[in-house]
Amino acid sequence: MGGMPLNDMPWWRWRSNVRSALHMLSDPAFHQECWLTGREGYGDVTDAVYRLVEDTWLDNWSAEKYVGTIFRDAGEATLVDAAVLRVLRIMHQVGPDAPVSAYLEHQGWPEAVQAAREAHVALAAGDGEDPDVPPRSLDALRILTAGA
Repeated sequence: MGGMPLNDMPWWRWRSNVRSALHMLSDPAFHQECWLTGREGYGDVTDAVYRLVEDTWLDNWSAEKYVGTIFRDAGEATLVDAAVLRVLRIMHQVGPDAPVSAYLEHQGWPEAVQAAREAHVALAAGDGEDPDVPPRSLDALRILTAGA
């Protein structure tokens, strides 16, 4: 998120957290290389879901509520809502304390990954960034959201 225009969205820190979560949730190679191996500094599926809904309450209401503050337009909000619903459905089925493999083996996981990818690409494009760079560590996210 190095090129992210931080000051143009009022709640850019929340946007940064949502983007980080969607980025991690949308990248199957990342799932294999980081989450399945337990690579330090990247959390797990539950951490990503928490970042996705923690401050935004997207588990309780639509992203549409945040157009103009976190999301640039209704298109972004619609894509985020779709991703949140798919990921949360799986989390409720396998449980928040399930191992990463339980998520990755869930029959609905490919659809959740695709929905997260669509949302991630839209948000990255809106911020003028390449959606295909690997996800940054949680430490990098903390540094980004602590500054400015």
